[in-house]
Amino acid sequence: MGASQSEVVIIGGGLAGLACAVTLADREVPVSLFESRPRLGGRASSFADKQSEQLIDNCQHVSMGCCFEFNRFCETVGIAGFFQRASELYFIGPEPAGPESKGEQFKVNRFAASPLLPAPLHLLPAFGGLSYLSWSEKTELAKGLKQLALEKTDLENEPTIADWLADHGQSANVINRFWNVVLVSALSESLDRISLSHARKVFVDGFLRARDSWQVLIPTVPLEHLYGTVIQDFLKQRGAKISLQTGVEKIRIDGQQVTGIQLRDGSKIDSQRVVLAVPHQRVFDLLPAEFPGCESLTGIQQLESAPITSVHLWFDREITSLPHAVFVDTLSQWMFNRSRLMQNASTETGFYYQIVISASHELTGSARQGRTQSEIIGEVVRELALIWPEANTAELLHSRMVTEHQAVFSVKPGVEQLRPSQRTEVAGLYLAGDWTSTGWPATMEGAVRSGIQAAEFLLADLGQPETILLPPAQTSFLSKILFRL
Repeated sequence: MGASQSEVVIIGGGLAGLACAVTLADREVPVSLFESRPRLGGRASSFADKQSEQLIDNCQHVSMGCCFEFNRFCETVGIAGFFQRASELYFIGPEPAGPESKGEQFKVNRFAASPLLPAPLHLLPAFGGLSYLSWSEKTELAKGLKQLALEKTDLENEPTIADWLADHGQSANVINRFWNVVLVSALSESLDRISLSHARKVFVDGFLRARDSWQVLIPTVPLEHLYGTVIQDFLKQRGAKISLQTGVEKIRIDGQQVTGIQLRDGSKIDSQRVVLAVPHQRVFDLLPAEFPGCESLTGIQQLESAPITSVHLWFDREITSLPHAVFVDTLSQWMFNRSRLMQNASTETGFYYQIVISASHELTGSARQGRTQSEIIGEVVRELALIWPEANTAELLHSRMVTEHQAVFSVKPGVEQLRPSQRTEVAGLYLAGDWTSTGWPATMEGAVRSGIQAAEFLLADLGQPETILLPPAQTSFLSKILFRL
């Protein structure tokens, strides 16, 4: 019995594989996508919580205004309307205790762009208004931001952002209450494991280059609906074949050419174009022991991972009406008020909040120091009660903690030299994944860019060359003058 055939096979239904499939299917290239799980979306996934009877996301995924490829992808497949753009953020930091204070007080700082000032000065009043930094600390911060924007990074020999901040006069309080708050949330790593170049990218692309780049886009439906239903229908309407719960055993390579794949059930599919869009930890499991260019891919085995933990809480009443919040000086980092954010949200089983803790190394493995999940959840609830006293009298109806242990790859110094191109030395074999060379950290933007770049290489090999990636973002005139961006 002969093998079936497909012009292009894509292995992996995460965002990278989906972006590649959408790009090709939109250009009438026949695609067959294989996903071992029963759903699409990869790490951007949901699962059913039996007690709350809700679909909940494994972790809160957000985009930003500077994520141009991801945002265009959402427009293309018809899911852009399921994101709420936050043009105002809420930073909650400790206030100095007054003479009559019985304990530490917290204040909500509203963070928004000035309508009167051009970029990069548009956020100056917002930074200046952060109540938990003194005026001398804000001056120190401004100098640090300017120095970072002007910094020319050497990828061959760059420091961590922790070392750079120490060398550039940033005090412990400013590091803890500003740099740590922004960078750990953005890059999901601790400052001593973040490279200078990736930290610089966050501030240049997110805050300094253009007016709306800093704004956060938050899904208003479960990720299962975004990536499982709408995109699947989009692809099928364009002739793409999607096989869920269909694991791939091996990619077949003959000499210098890919020839197809073998599924776990033993069946074979012939194809001269295969896109491998799986987490970097699985790449070598799917390839032969020897293949052309094997040595050039060994760098991915040195990529390290960082965890992200989500604490899901259901109270019997609303503890805050804020849609989201960023915390300073707490274990908790972000709060998302899912009952406020989600379309058609029901409060019959409680008011639902998701707390995100990025780079949660101390909450996993031996670093937990014997703390149970219930003790960690208890600490998070106590922090919420310090900020919103309503949580003291509210009944916690249900809670659960979820940790994605390999949520992102660590953006340590030297990581860019480990990330491979989407084109390999095997004819017809391409890579896609946020871990490939995209110029971005482990984000939804990086994943989508990798899928598009893989599609560009593949289309060129099919004799259909096309530049699909958007040109670099426009930099404001004043940013060019002030920071030579």
